[in-house]
Amino acid sequence: MLAAMPDSAPSPVSAGGPALRGSDDACPGTLRLHRADDGALARVRVPGGVLSADRADALLAAAERFGDGELHLTSRGNVQLRGLDAACGGPLAELLTAAGLLPSAAHERARNIVASPLAGLDGSPPVSGWLSGLDALVCGSAAAASLSGRFLFALDDGRGDVDALGADVTLIAAGDSCLLRIGAEDEVSRIPGGEGPRAALLAAETFLRAARDSGAWRVKDLPDDVRAELVRTVRAAAGPAVHLPRPRTATPPAPGAHGSPNAISVDVPLGRLTSTQWRLLTGTARRHGGELRLTPWRGIVVPGPFGRPEDAADALDALAAAGLITAPDSPWAGVGACIGHPGCAKSLSDVRAEAGAAVGPVGRLPVYWSGCERRCGHPHGEWIDVVVTPDGHRISHVRGERRDPPRTVRDDPAALAAAVASARA
Repeated sequence: MLAAMPDSAPSPVSAGGPALRGSDDACPGTLRLHRADDGALARVRVPGGVLSADRADALLAAAERFGDGELHLTSRGNVQLRGLDAACGGPLAELLTAAGLLPSAAHERARNIVASPLAGLDGSPPVSGWLSGLDALVCGSAAAASLSGRFLFALDDGRGDVDALGADVTLIAAGDSCLLRIGAEDEVSRIPGGEGPRAALLAAETFLRAARDSGAWRVKDLPDDVRAELVRTVRAAAGPAVHLPRPRTATPPAPGAHGSPNAISVDVPLGRLTSTQWRLLTGTARRHGGELRLTPWRGIVVPGPFGRPEDAADALDALAAAGLITAPDSPWAGVGACIGHPGCAKSLSDVRAEAGAAVGPVGRLPVYWSGCERRCGHPHGEWIDVVVTPDGHRISHVRGERRDPPRTVRDDPAALAAAVASARA
Protein backbone atom coordinates (compact mmCIF):
# COMPACT_ATOMS: atom_id res chain seq x y z
CA MET A 1 0.00 0.00 0.00
CA LEU A 2 1.41 3.39 -1.08
CA ALA A 3 4.77 1.77 -1.81
CA ALA A 4 4.73 2.87 -5.44
CA MET A 5 4.69 6.57 -4.53
CA PRO A 6 8.24 7.44 -3.43
CA ASP A 7 8.72 9.36 -0.22
CA SER A 8 10.54 12.65 -0.37
CA ALA A 9 13.53 13.06 1.87
CA PRO A 10 12.55 14.41 5.28
CA SER A 11 13.72 17.92 6.02
CA PRO A 12 14.00 20.28 8.95
CA VAL A 13 10.84 22.30 9.53
CA SER A 14 12.47 25.44 8.17
CA ALA A 15 13.87 23.84 5.03
CA GLY A 16 12.42 24.53 1.60
CA GLY A 17 12.24 22.78 -1.74
CA PRO A 18 13.11 23.94 -5.21
CA ALA A 19 10.72 26.14 -7.12
CA LEU A 20 9.07 24.08 -9.85
CA ARG A 21 7.28 26.73 -11.88
CA GLY A 22 8.53 29.53 -14.03
CA SER A 23 6.09 32.26 -13.00
CA ASP A 24 5.85 33.58 -9.47
CA ASP A 25 2.99 32.55 -7.19
CA ALA A 26 1.85 35.88 -5.79
CA CYS A 27 -0.61 34.38 -3.28
CA PRO A 28 -0.10 36.37 -0.05
CA GLY A 29 1.03 34.94 3.26
CA THR A 30 2.45 36.30 6.48
CA LEU A 31 6.01 36.58 5.15
CA ARG A 32 4.95 37.87 1.74
CA LEU A 33 2.56 40.75 2.24
CA HIS A 34 0.21 41.84 -0.53
CA ARG A 35 -0.13 45.55 -1.28
CA ALA A 36 -3.78 46.64 -1.38
CA ASP A 37 -5.38 50.07 -1.57
CA ASP A 38 -6.08 50.06 2.18
CA GLY A 39 -2.52 49.05 3.09
CA ALA A 40 -0.62 45.79 3.12
CA LEU A 41 -2.46 42.49 3.59
CA ALA A 42 -1.29 39.34 5.39
CA ARG A 43 -3.01 35.98 5.05
CA VAL A 44 -2.48 33.73 8.06
CA ARG A 45 -3.00 30.03 7.30
CA VAL A 46 -5.03 28.25 9.98
CA PRO A 47 -5.01 24.55 9.00
CA GLY A 48 -8.48 23.09 9.41
CA GLY A 49 -9.59 26.46 10.75
CA VAL A 50 -8.72 25.24 14.25
CA LEU A 51 -7.56 27.93 16.67
CA SER A 52 -6.95 27.81 20.39
CA ALA A 53 -8.24 30.82 22.30
CA ASP A 54 -4.65 31.90 23.00
CA ARG A 55 -3.77 31.86 19.30
CA ALA A 56 -6.95 33.75 18.54
CA ASP A 57 -5.79 36.39 21.02
CA ALA A 58 -2.46 36.60 19.20
CA LEU A 59 -4.23 37.23 15.89
CA LEU A 60 -6.22 40.07 17.41
CA ALA A 61 -3.06 41.51 18.94
CA ALA A 62 -1.46 41.50 15.49
CA ALA A 63 -4.51 43.14 13.89
CA GLU A 64 -4.60 45.89 16.53
CA ARG A 65 -0.85 46.47 16.65
CA PHE A 66 -0.10 46.44 12.95
CA GLY A 67 -3.39 46.74 11.04
CA ASP A 68 -6.94 48.09 11.05
CA GLY A 69 -7.93 46.16 14.19
CA GLU A 70 -10.33 43.84 12.33
CA LEU A 71 -10.02 40.19 11.29
CA HIS A 72 -11.24 39.06 7.90
CA LEU A 73 -12.21 35.42 7.31
CA THR A 74 -11.46 33.79 3.96
CA SER A 75 -13.20 31.09 1.93
CA ARG A 76 -10.57 28.59 3.14
CA GLY A 77 -11.04 29.18 6.85
CA ASN A 78 -7.96 31.39 7.11
CA VAL A 79 -7.58 34.90 8.52
CA GLN A 80 -6.51 38.06 6.73
CA LEU A 81 -5.07 41.10 8.44
CA ARG A 82 -5.61 44.31 6.49
CA GLY A 83 -4.41 47.91 6.66
CA LEU A 84 -0.89 46.85 7.60
CA ASP A 85 2.20 49.01 7.39
CA ALA A 86 4.35 47.49 4.65
CA ALA A 87 7.34 47.57 7.02
CA CYS A 88 5.70 45.43 9.72
CA GLY A 89 6.68 42.07 8.23
CA GLY A 90 9.48 41.21 10.68
CA PRO A 91 7.64 42.05 13.92
CA LEU A 92 4.45 40.43 12.61
CA ALA A 93 6.30 37.20 11.83
CA GLU A 94 7.88 37.23 15.30
CA LEU A 95 4.51 37.62 16.98
CA LEU A 96 2.89 34.84 14.95
CA THR A 97 5.88 32.51 15.40
CA ALA A 98 5.79 32.97 19.17
CA ALA A 99 2.09 32.08 19.15
CA GLY A 100 2.68 28.88 17.16
CA LEU A 101 0.89 30.23 14.09
CA LEU A 102 4.00 30.14 11.88
CA PRO A 103 5.73 26.78 12.45
CA SER A 104 7.68 26.89 9.16
CA ALA A 105 8.85 29.90 7.22
CA ALA A 106 9.29 27.76 4.10
CA HIS A 107 5.87 26.14 4.26
CA GLU A 108 3.60 28.88 5.60
CA ARG A 109 1.74 29.37 2.30
CA ALA A 110 1.51 25.61 1.65
CA ARG A 111 -0.50 24.89 4.83
CA ASN A 112 -3.83 25.15 3.03
CA ILE A 113 -6.08 22.57 4.71
CA VAL A 114 -9.85 22.79 5.15
CA ALA A 115 -11.74 20.37 7.39
CA SER A 116 -15.37 19.60 8.21
CA PRO A 117 -16.09 22.16 10.99
CA LEU A 118 -18.51 19.92 12.91
CA ALA A 119 -16.33 16.79 12.75
CA GLY A 120 -16.58 14.88 16.01
CA LEU A 121 -19.20 17.23 17.45
CA ASP A 122 -22.53 15.97 16.13
CA GLY A 123 -22.02 12.23 15.84
CA SER A 124 -19.64 12.39 12.89
CA PRO A 125 -16.08 11.03 13.20
CA PRO A 126 -13.31 13.45 14.22
CA VAL A 127 -10.61 14.40 11.73
CA SER A 128 -8.28 16.06 14.24
CA GLY A 129 -5.74 13.23 13.94
CA TRP A 130 -5.64 13.60 10.18
CA LEU A 131 -5.28 17.37 10.53
CA SER A 132 -2.35 17.38 12.94
CA GLY A 133 -0.68 14.54 11.04
CA LEU A 134 -1.02 16.13 7.62
CA ASP A 135 0.12 19.56 8.78
CA ALA A 136 3.23 18.05 10.38
CA LEU A 137 3.99 16.03 7.24
CA VAL A 138 3.59 19.08 4.98
CA CYS A 139 5.89 21.16 7.19
CA GLY A 140 8.42 18.31 7.22
CA SER A 141 8.54 17.81 3.45
CA ALA A 142 11.12 19.73 1.42
CA ALA A 143 9.08 19.15 -1.74
CA ALA A 144 5.83 20.43 -0.19
CA ALA A 145 7.37 23.86 0.29
CA SER A 146 6.99 24.21 -3.49
CA LEU A 147 3.21 23.81 -3.41
CA SER A 148 1.52 27.00 -4.53
CA GLY A 149 -0.49 29.11 -2.12
CA ARG A 150 -3.56 27.98 -4.05
CA PHE A 151 -3.10 24.20 -3.67
CA LEU A 152 -5.72 22.87 -1.26
CA PHE A 153 -6.14 19.79 0.94
CA ALA A 154 -9.58 18.88 2.34
CA LEU A 155 -10.42 16.56 5.26
CA ASP A 156 -14.07 15.51 5.11
CA ASP A 157 -15.78 13.65 7.96
CA GLY A 158 -18.06 11.86 5.50
CA ARG A 159 -20.85 14.40 5.24
CA GLY A 160 -19.52 15.84 1.97
CA ASP A 161 -19.28 19.47 3.07
CA VAL A 162 -15.62 20.20 2.32
CA ASP A 163 -15.45 17.45 -0.30
CA ALA A 164 -17.60 19.79 -2.40
CA LEU A 165 -15.08 22.65 -2.26
CA GLY A 166 -12.94 21.49 -5.16
CA ALA A 167 -9.73 20.69 -3.26
CA ASP A 168 -6.73 19.22 -5.03
CA VAL A 169 -6.39 16.32 -2.57
CA THR A 170 -9.30 15.21 -0.37
CA LEU A 171 -9.54 12.62 2.40
CA ILE A 172 -13.06 11.37 3.21
CA ALA A 173 -13.88 9.36 6.34
CA ALA A 174 -15.45 5.97 5.59
CA GLY A 175 -15.59 3.84 8.74
CA ASP A 176 -12.15 2.47 9.57
CA SER A 177 -10.96 3.43 6.09
CA CYS A 178 -10.68 6.68 4.23
CA LEU A 179 -11.22 7.60 0.62
CA LEU A 180 -8.61 9.58 -1.30
CA ARG A 181 -9.82 11.89 -4.08
CA ILE A 182 -7.55 13.65 -6.56
CA GLY A 183 -9.08 16.85 -7.92
CA ALA A 184 -12.65 16.43 -9.14
CA GLU A 185 -12.34 12.75 -10.08
CA ASP A 186 -15.45 10.62 -9.47
CA GLU A 187 -13.27 7.59 -8.64
CA VAL A 188 -11.63 7.56 -5.21
CA SER A 189 -9.11 5.17 -3.65
CA ARG A 190 -9.91 3.29 -0.44
CA ILE A 191 -7.01 3.16 2.03
CA PRO A 192 -6.64 2.41 5.76
CA GLY A 193 -7.64 5.44 7.81
CA GLY A 194 -4.28 5.65 9.54
CA GLU A 195 -2.50 6.05 6.21
CA GLY A 196 -4.62 9.02 5.13
CA PRO A 197 -2.27 11.94 5.94
CA ARG A 198 0.76 10.24 4.39
CA ALA A 199 -1.24 9.32 1.30
CA ALA A 200 -2.43 12.91 0.93
CA LEU A 201 1.12 14.28 1.16
CA LEU A 202 2.48 11.73 -1.31
CA ALA A 203 -0.32 12.59 -3.74
CA ALA A 204 0.64 16.28 -3.47
CA GLU A 205 4.31 15.47 -4.06
CA THR A 206 3.35 13.33 -7.05
CA PHE A 207 1.39 16.33 -8.38
CA LEU A 208 4.50 18.50 -8.09
CA ARG A 209 6.47 16.09 -10.24
CA ALA A 210 3.62 15.94 -12.77
CA ALA A 211 3.40 19.75 -12.84
CA ARG A 212 7.12 20.34 -13.36
CA ASP A 213 6.85 20.91 -17.11
CA SER A 214 3.48 22.68 -17.23
CA GLY A 215 4.00 24.96 -14.23
CA ALA A 216 0.45 24.22 -13.02
CA TRP A 217 -0.44 25.44 -9.54
CA ARG A 218 -3.43 23.13 -9.04
CA VAL A 219 -4.60 19.71 -10.25
CA LYS A 220 -7.32 21.26 -12.39
CA ASP A 221 -4.68 23.35 -14.20
CA LEU A 222 -2.78 20.29 -15.49
CA PRO A 223 -3.12 19.32 -19.17
CA ASP A 224 -5.72 16.57 -19.51
CA ASP A 225 -3.23 13.82 -20.33
CA VAL A 226 -0.92 14.80 -17.47
CA ARG A 227 -3.81 14.94 -15.02
CA ALA A 228 -5.00 11.49 -16.14
CA GLU A 229 -1.51 10.06 -15.64
CA LEU A 230 -1.32 11.66 -12.18
CA VAL A 231 -4.59 10.00 -11.18
CA ARG A 232 -3.43 6.63 -12.52
CA THR A 233 -0.14 6.88 -10.62
CA VAL A 234 -1.80 7.76 -7.33
CA ARG A 235 -4.53 5.16 -7.74
CA ALA A 236 -2.08 2.40 -8.59
CA ALA A 237 -0.18 3.10 -5.38
CA ALA A 238 -3.05 3.91 -3.03
CA GLY A 239 -5.53 1.09 -3.44
CA PRO A 240 -8.76 -0.11 -5.04
CA ALA A 241 -11.03 2.42 -6.74
CA VAL A 242 -14.52 3.26 -5.48
CA HIS A 243 -17.07 5.27 -7.46
CA LEU A 244 -18.05 8.35 -5.43
CA PRO A 245 -18.95 11.50 -7.38
CA ARG A 246 -17.95 14.67 -5.63
CA PRO A 247 -20.92 16.55 -4.11
CA ARG A 248 -22.00 19.48 -6.27
CA THR A 249 -22.98 21.80 -3.42
CA ALA A 250 -21.15 22.53 -0.20
CA THR A 251 -23.45 22.81 2.81
CA PRO A 252 -22.07 24.90 5.69
CA PRO A 253 -23.09 24.36 9.32
CA ALA A 254 -26.41 26.09 10.00
CA PRO A 255 -26.13 28.95 12.49
CA GLY A 256 -27.27 27.82 15.93
CA ALA A 257 -26.66 24.91 18.31
CA HIS A 258 -25.44 21.48 17.21
CA GLY A 259 -25.06 18.09 18.83
CA SER A 260 -27.40 18.44 21.81
CA PRO A 261 -25.52 20.89 22.22
CA ASN A 262 -21.86 20.06 21.73
CA ALA A 263 -21.18 23.19 19.68
CA ILE A 264 -22.62 26.45 18.46
CA SER A 265 -22.12 27.92 15.01
CA VAL A 266 -22.30 31.53 13.86
CA ASP A 267 -21.82 33.18 10.49
CA VAL A 268 -19.97 36.46 10.09
CA PRO A 269 -21.56 39.16 7.92
CA LEU A 270 -19.24 39.59 4.92
CA GLY A 271 -16.54 37.74 6.86
CA ARG A 272 -15.41 40.84 8.76
CA LEU A 273 -15.01 40.71 12.55
CA THR A 274 -14.48 43.70 14.80
CA SER A 275 -12.21 43.44 17.80
CA THR A 276 -15.27 43.41 20.07
CA GLN A 277 -16.84 40.48 18.19
CA TRP A 278 -13.55 38.56 18.16
CA ARG A 279 -13.06 39.04 21.92
CA LEU A 280 -16.60 37.85 22.56
CA LEU A 281 -16.00 34.72 20.49
CA THR A 282 -12.69 33.92 22.17
CA GLY A 283 -14.24 34.52 25.60
CA THR A 284 -17.06 32.14 24.72
CA ALA A 285 -14.53 29.56 23.59
CA ARG A 286 -12.57 29.84 26.84
CA ARG A 287 -15.69 29.11 28.87
CA HIS A 288 -16.58 26.09 26.75
CA GLY A 289 -13.53 24.07 25.76
CA GLY A 290 -11.04 26.70 24.58
CA GLU A 291 -11.24 26.19 20.80
CA LEU A 292 -12.55 28.02 17.74
CA ARG A 293 -13.05 26.48 14.30
CA LEU A 294 -13.10 28.90 11.38
CA THR A 295 -15.21 27.58 8.51
CA PRO A 296 -14.66 27.88 4.74
CA TRP A 297 -18.01 29.74 4.62
CA ARG A 298 -16.78 32.67 6.72
CA GLY A 299 -18.32 31.39 9.91
CA ILE A 300 -17.08 30.13 13.27
CA VAL A 301 -17.92 26.99 15.23
CA VAL A 302 -17.31 27.04 18.98
CA PRO A 303 -17.05 23.46 20.27
CA GLY A 304 -18.45 22.77 23.74
CA PRO A 305 -19.56 21.02 25.74
CA PHE A 306 -22.21 23.57 26.65
CA GLY A 307 -23.84 21.45 29.34
CA ARG A 308 -27.42 22.66 29.04
CA PRO A 309 -29.34 23.91 26.00
CA GLU A 310 -29.86 27.12 27.96
CA ASP A 311 -26.10 27.71 28.07
CA ALA A 312 -25.85 27.43 24.30
CA ALA A 313 -28.89 29.69 23.87
CA ASP A 314 -27.39 32.34 26.17
CA ALA A 315 -24.10 32.27 24.23
CA LEU A 316 -25.94 32.60 20.92
CA ASP A 317 -28.02 35.51 22.25
CA ALA A 318 -24.87 37.39 23.25
CA LEU A 319 -23.26 36.77 19.87
CA ALA A 320 -26.42 37.88 18.06
CA ALA A 321 -26.45 41.10 20.07
CA ALA A 322 -22.90 41.72 18.83
CA GLY A 323 -24.05 41.52 15.21
CA LEU A 324 -23.22 37.92 14.31
CA ILE A 325 -25.57 35.57 12.45
CA THR A 326 -26.92 32.99 14.90
CA ALA A 327 -30.01 31.65 13.11
CA PRO A 328 -30.76 30.55 9.54
CA ASP A 329 -33.55 33.12 9.19
CA SER A 330 -31.17 36.10 9.37
CA PRO A 331 -31.40 38.37 6.30
CA TRP A 332 -27.58 38.20 6.17
CA ALA A 333 -27.53 34.40 5.89
CA GLY A 334 -25.79 33.38 2.66
CA VAL A 335 -24.67 36.91 1.71
CA GLY A 336 -21.01 37.31 0.80
CA ALA A 337 -18.78 39.81 -0.97
CA CYS A 338 -15.17 40.47 -1.88
CA ILE A 339 -13.36 43.36 -0.19
CA GLY A 340 -14.42 45.74 -2.99
CA HIS A 341 -13.64 49.43 -3.23
CA PRO A 342 -11.80 51.20 -1.56
CA GLY A 343 -9.79 48.21 -0.31
CA CYS A 344 -9.06 46.86 -3.80
CA ALA A 345 -7.91 48.98 -6.72
CA LYS A 346 -9.39 46.55 -9.25
CA SER A 347 -12.90 46.77 -7.83
CA LEU A 348 -15.37 48.94 -9.72
CA SER A 349 -17.64 49.49 -6.73
CA ASP A 350 -18.06 49.32 -2.96
CA VAL A 351 -19.76 45.94 -3.20
CA ARG A 352 -19.93 45.44 0.56
CA ALA A 353 -22.03 48.56 0.96
CA GLU A 354 -24.15 47.49 -2.00
CA ALA A 355 -24.65 44.02 -0.55
CA GLY A 356 -25.75 45.56 2.75
CA ALA A 357 -28.17 47.90 1.03
CA ALA A 358 -29.66 44.99 -0.92
CA VAL A 359 -30.13 42.65 2.07
CA GLY A 360 -33.73 41.48 2.03
CA PRO A 361 -35.70 38.29 2.54
CA VAL A 362 -33.76 35.11 3.26
CA GLY A 363 -32.94 33.48 -0.05
CA ARG A 364 -32.83 29.81 -1.00
CA LEU A 365 -29.43 30.31 -2.64
CA PRO A 366 -26.33 32.12 -1.38
CA VAL A 367 -25.34 35.30 -3.18
CA TYR A 368 -21.83 36.62 -3.71
CA TRP A 369 -20.97 40.17 -4.79
CA SER A 370 -17.74 40.76 -6.73
CA GLY A 371 -16.26 44.12 -7.62
CA CYS A 372 -14.64 42.77 -10.79
CA GLU A 373 -14.44 39.69 -13.00
CA ARG A 374 -11.85 38.01 -10.78
CA ARG A 375 -14.56 37.08 -8.21
CA CYS A 376 -12.05 36.69 -5.38
CA GLY A 377 -13.34 34.34 -2.67
CA HIS A 378 -16.49 33.25 -4.50
CA PRO A 379 -18.36 30.15 -3.22
CA HIS A 380 -18.64 26.73 -4.86
CA GLY A 381 -21.61 24.71 -6.05
CA GLU A 382 -24.87 26.58 -6.68
CA TRP A 383 -25.06 30.31 -6.00
CA ILE A 384 -26.10 33.70 -7.33
CA ASP A 385 -23.20 35.59 -8.88
CA VAL A 386 -23.34 39.41 -8.83
CA VAL A 387 -20.44 41.03 -10.67
CA VAL A 388 -19.88 44.75 -11.20
CA THR A 389 -19.07 45.63 -14.81
CA PRO A 390 -18.71 48.96 -16.62
CA ASP A 391 -22.30 48.44 -17.84
CA GLY A 392 -23.84 47.73 -14.43
CA HIS A 393 -24.32 44.71 -12.16
CA ARG A 394 -24.44 41.37 -13.96
CA ILE A 395 -26.52 38.74 -12.13
CA SER A 396 -26.37 35.05 -13.02
CA HIS A 397 -27.28 31.69 -11.51
CA VAL A 398 -24.25 29.37 -11.20
CA ARG A 399 -24.62 25.60 -10.93
CA GLY A 400 -21.13 24.16 -10.68
CA GLU A 401 -19.65 24.51 -14.16
CA ARG A 402 -22.94 25.75 -15.64
CA ARG A 403 -24.09 29.37 -15.67
CA ASP A 404 -27.53 30.60 -16.70
CA PRO A 405 -27.81 33.55 -19.11
CA PRO A 406 -27.10 36.68 -17.05
CA ARG A 407 -29.23 39.73 -16.43
CA THR A 408 -27.63 43.17 -16.17
CA VAL A 409 -29.08 45.83 -13.89
CA ARG A 410 -27.87 49.38 -14.40
CA ASP A 411 -27.43 51.96 -11.63
CA ASP A 412 -30.73 51.57 -9.79
CA PRO A 413 -30.32 50.34 -6.18
CA ALA A 414 -33.99 49.39 -5.78
CA ALA A 415 -34.04 47.43 -9.03
CA LEU A 416 -30.75 45.76 -8.11
CA ALA A 417 -32.05 44.64 -4.69
CA ALA A 418 -35.24 43.30 -6.26
CA ALA A 419 -33.32 41.41 -8.96
CA VAL A 420 -30.99 39.81 -6.43
CA ALA A 421 -33.88 38.79 -4.15
CA SER A 422 -35.72 37.29 -7.11
CA ALA A 423 -32.64 35.35 -8.23
CA ARG A 424 -32.01 33.97 -4.73
CA ALA A 425 -35.59 32.76 -4.44
